[in-house]
Amino acid sequence: MNRKQNIQTTNDRFKLKFHIMAPFGWINDPNGLSFFKGYYHIFYQYHPYSAQWGPMHWGHTRSKDLIHWEDLGIALSPGDSEDEDGCFSGSAIVKDDKLYLMYTGHTLMDKNNPDSYRQNQNLAVSTDGIHFKKSTQNPVIALPPADNASDFRDPKIWQHNDKWYVVIGSKSNDGLGRVLLYRSDNLTDWQYLGPLAKATSANTEGFVWECPDFFSLNESDILIFSPQGIQPVGLKYRNLFQTGYFIGSFDWHTNNYKLTNEQFTELDHGHDFYAPQTLLAPDGRRILIGWMNMWESDMPEQEDGWAGALTFPRELQLRKNKLYMTPIKELNDLRKKMIVDKKESTVTTNVINLPTKNIEYWAHFKQNDTVAIQLMCNNTILLSLNIDPITQKVTLQKYNDPFIREAQIDIDQIIDVHILIDTSSCEIFVNNGEAVFTERIYGENDFHIKTFSDSNDYCLQVYELATN
Repeated sequence: MNRKQNIQTTNDRFKLKFHIMAPFGWINDPNGLSFFKGYYHIFYQYHPYSAQWGPMHWGHTRSKDLIHWEDLGIALSPGDSEDEDGCFSGSAIVKDDKLYLMYTGHTLMDKNNPDSYRQNQNLAVSTDGIHFKKSTQNPVIALPPADNASDFRDPKIWQHNDKWYVVIGSKSNDGLGRVLLYRSDNLTDWQYLGPLAKATSANTEGFVWECPDFFSLNESDILIFSPQGIQPVGLKYRNLFQTGYFIGSFDWHTNNYKLTNEQFTELDHGHDFYAPQTLLAPDGRRILIGWMNMWESDMPEQEDGWAGALTFPRELQLRKNKLYMTPIKELNDLRKKMIVDKKESTVTTNVINLPTKNIEYWAHFKQNDTVAIQLMCNNTILLSLNIDPITQKVTLQKYNDPFIREAQIDIDQIIDVHILIDTSSCEIFVNNGEAVFTERIYGENDFHIKTFSDSNDYCLQVYELATN
């Protein structure tokens, strides 16, 4: 591989202040979420030699509190026989006081044809959580099943009792996305147990499934994955690729996953969310982080030598047979100064000129309020959020998309809107995280927020947030 000099960023105008991003270059999927020797570790797909997608490395950062991050550079680089053209996505596990990374090796069969490749699964290990050595037994899973296409990637590993399990995203030979399940006694010898779940139609559930994650929450078993190929249906599935989940029950004796709700449910309704991964924190919380971009999204930061970021960590909860996402409670530690504190509004429309672009906004409205919130830069409306109490729908209009985004919510009490703004990102959590919209936004001048309620009876708090 041609080792070019690392590029340098040329402008900080869009750089995020309290989100994970690389110092330069391109990043996408979060990888290897784990807790090891007192630190949370987050890895990510990384191309350090340009602001475009390229041969994937693993970038690495760690934190003691999930909000202040220490960049640790590159953990994995491609170029060996098992990963000649990329160290693709994967996960991490702690075993015998060592941190193991399990990742997909990507090799082009024809260097002139990016669609001609093979993929396998590999291990790397560290005793200190910083320096990693690839296993001499790689690849530990050399080939996909005989009825599988070459798409065979993104292992997510976990332990159950005394066994190790991994799910892998794939595509079957009949052109349908699916997730494969394997089991091991030692991390190196893996038994194929069959498909965990499979699409019934490429148009409705995808022709390939990426970045699977499988875990238990509130006595249900959740499969999160990112399918490609789902066709838009009205205002649903408007991104190039989607991310969503199934809820079911897994039988550890028969390895059968029975769905309690066979409807694929979108996890985030915004333009810039893909390939999330979760972590079981030491205190029992299920925490999720996703890629805060999308392949077709505008990325003007590429002109400045970088592209891509990760979402603020979110806690997952299962309520009413639906996944809710909210910012982790550690967000409170980032609050630097309260800008607005209105326990009772006296006007239907409130305009706040923001002194900074690192903001937490939190509003509480009455159950029957019609609500509109606009994030603006100069006279341009970057985002417009509307809540209709009659239809119980939340809609979002973005400045560069003629189609609105829509989510259904269950309004049975006071409704809250929680927004995190960080320079060029906006994450919106409605109704305690029942509906979430993740957006990248770009405006070089000051922001302001306009809040409207048809009654003037709402509470509003705005905080300036500290930077990393």
